[in-house]
Amino acid sequence: MTGTFARTVTAAARETLALVLLPLPLLAAAAAAAPAAFTGGGTRRWGWGRGESQRAGAQAAKDAAAAAFYELDTAQRELRISIETITAVDSSPAARKAAADFETFGRRIDEVSAAYITAVDAHDLDRDDLESSAAQRARTDLAKAKDELVRAKADLDRFGQGLAPLLTRAENQLTQVAPAVERARQGLLAASDALDAARATGLGADDLAARLAALAPELTKLNQGAGQHGVQETVLRAERVQREAEAIRHDAEQLPQRAAEIDKRLVSLRTRAQALTTRAAGVAPVLSELRRRYSAACWQDLQQIPEETGHAVAQAEQRLAEARAARDAQRWADATSLLSTVRALLNTADEGVTAAGDRLRRLDEVAFDHQKEVERTRFALRDAQRLAMAGRSTPDPRHAGPLDEAVARLERAVGGLEGRHPDWWHFLTETEAVRQSAARVVQEIRTERGAGQG
Repeated sequence: MTGTFARTVTAAARETLALVLLPLPLLAAAAAAAPAAFTGGGTRRWGWGRGESQRAGAQAAKDAAAAAFYELDTAQRELRISIETITAVDSSPAARKAAADFETFGRRIDEVSAAYITAVDAHDLDRDDLESSAAQRARTDLAKAKDELVRAKADLDRFGQGLAPLLTRAENQLTQVAPAVERARQGLLAASDALDAARATGLGADDLAARLAALAPELTKLNQGAGQHGVQETVLRAERVQREAEAIRHDAEQLPQRAAEIDKRLVSLRTRAQALTTRAAGVAPVLSELRRRYSAACWQDLQQIPEETGHAVAQAEQRLAEARAARDAQRWADATSLLSTVRALLNTADEGVTAAGDRLRRLDEVAFDHQKEVERTRFALRDAQRLAMAGRSTPDPRHAGPLDEAVARLERAVGGLEGRHPDWWHFLTETEAVRQSAARVVQEIRTERGAGQG
């Protein structure tokens, strides 16, 4: 019972309750020994007159009240466990109301329990001179106290039955705690084992060790349990720890492979840089040939390639050295980032070197026979025109306009080839632009017809 009840218990009542609340086997033993206490030895002899009958009735009422008191106390204790289970998991308004209602029941139980104790204290049924009227009053008072205890228990039972959904949900959540915490612990163990295995190969893995050490406070909180930190928070914490431990384990297991991959990329990019240095040396002769045979408009945009290529290769070699140092220091993220920079620099250099050679090849081809380029472009235009006229007597102006402009543009490009030193590069860029324009019209027509608009 609560503090209010405890303060009302007198010394005499505690002695009485000590006997009343004995377990049933002890009560039976006490009952068996009771007749002997009243035979001989100068004790009072029991009679079975009207007074003793009233005394027996009062005693029966007292026993019934004690039993009701015990049942109510047991029910309250059991229900308190249920309430604590709910509030440990659930912070919803329904859960808070259940806890408040239980406190209200506690105050009512204090009141009926105090009334019961008062009734027990008020009547000494073992007095030799107990009068029939006193026994009758005791019987009445104790019966009333028992009825109040029984009603309180019935109301408490109904209240407890109403908690079933909340309690079921709380118990289901509680069952998640232990498995979640165990999974987190197993994840940490697996991460630790993977880290040890990586270090056994000579890899430091200091960053992974730091990440694993950072999980120690979280593990401490998991070990403290849901009672201190709450069920939902504990489950969420366990899931976070498990995810991070799994990531550490994965990274640790991949570390030897990652180191080997970085070593392989270092060698590959070093070889590529050396090859580009050799190829870059051939750009100057290509540019010289372009300048000798073609107008300035055909090659002037390529003049910076040797310088730009040399600068890009030099930067790539510097970053390669830094990547090697990062790898030796087992700074894997830095090494990976530097290698990506090296690759980008070499790609830029490669594009420049390739562009010079491609320019000379394409100019030679078109200068030898430009009609192939013209026919290729006219074919693309005719194909677009046929599609624009398909199923129509006149083309859609939205398609006809761009195609007419493309035809005129091609004619201008062809006309521009007259003269002693034609701008073959302008011709090539114009024909390419005409083909792209035709391709856009074709795509628009197909899109519109696919949507049911054509």
